[in-house]
Amino acid sequence: MTARIILICHGSTEAVRAAKFPTDEPLDELGLKNIKALANGLPKAGRCWTSPERRTRQTALALGLNAQIEPVLGDCDYGAWAGRTFDEVCAHEPDAASAWLRDPTATPHGGESIAAVIRRVGQWLADEQAWRQRTIVVTHPTIIRAAIVHAIEAAPQSFWRIDIAPLSVTRLSSLGGRWNLSAAGCSATQHS
Repeated sequence: MTARIILICHGSTEAVRAAKFPTDEPLDELGLKNIKALANGLPKAGRCWTSPERRTRQTALALGLNAQIEPVLGDCDYGAWAGRTFDEVCAHEPDAASAWLRDPTATPHGGESIAAVIRRVGQWLADEQAWRQRTIVVTHPTIIRAAIVHAIEAAPQSFWRIDIAPLSVTRLSSLGGRWNLSAAGCSATQHS
């Protein structure tokens, strides 16, 4: 049986527009408005999950999904950088920001490393019993990037080379325990 996961990135937030490391912020007006286009074309799924953060729960609700909260889908812990813009971090901690972008194991912010996020998501994807039905997941760009890196067995350094836009759709499929990337970062009109 082929496992299918549809990963949906949450709608836009103030942090997304300002290039900030996120906190538990809500969707902005544009994020809520743009969800309607995506909601009309979603396929039926046997199960729906969302991360615990408000922006993902709001997205799932606006999509009409009865999603269960799955803590493993939570965003990266950005530690002391949460709520700060990337430019601000680069201006005040240039060596730390550079190390973080170069080394997936770095945690200059005191939070979670990108390598740890990739491991967490990889362990979640490894549970083959969970994938017996089509699943829709509403989560964060960080989690979707980690799922792609894991699925295609890419080097963790490739994490930053994957762009995931708000409300984009990424599809993974698996037959026999090996994940394949079916579509990445498609817009609402390209996902079907």
